Amino acid sequence: MTTYHLTVNGAPAEVDVPGMRRLLDVLREDLALTGTKEGCGEGECGACTVLLDGAPVDACLVPVCQADRGDIRTVEGLAAPASSPGAPAALDPLQAAFLVTGGAQCGICTPGMLMAGRAYLDAGGGPDHDAIREAIAGNLCRCTGYTKIVEAIALVAGAHP
Repeated sequence: MTTYHLTVNGAPAEVDVPGMRRLLDVLREDLALTGTKEGCGEGECGACTVLLDGAPVDACLVPVCQADRGDIRTVEGLAAPASSPGAPAALDPLQAAFLVTGGAQCGICTPGMLMAGRAYLDAGGGPDHDAIREAIAGNLCRCTGYTKIVEAIALVAGAHP
């Protein structure tokens, strides 16, 4: 076992695990960040999408050794911390847009969709629906037909659904 140093949602974290342990398992089991979901375990569905140094990756395919000293952002890191004890966290604008448009249904794909959408927006992506669809192409959803998800991302990018 080796100690790996990560920055997760802005906070330093150390894990003493085998290097080939999946980043998904480290996040969920070792760091108790269960917002990231496992769908297929093969990198096909995108449910486990997190941002690694700003880029969306399927956490089920990334061994933790490749994330050593990396900056990881999970769905738990989207909302701003509560301003005072007992106060609710402030949702990321993308999370709020998912609520407004009804972009979240069963919830399995939602964390991955949020992270793929956040990566698109952080890269300066605009409200073009085709560009948004391409940006989230690695994330599968069986509930919404993608329209409401695309509308949520476009809303944040400055478009009106």
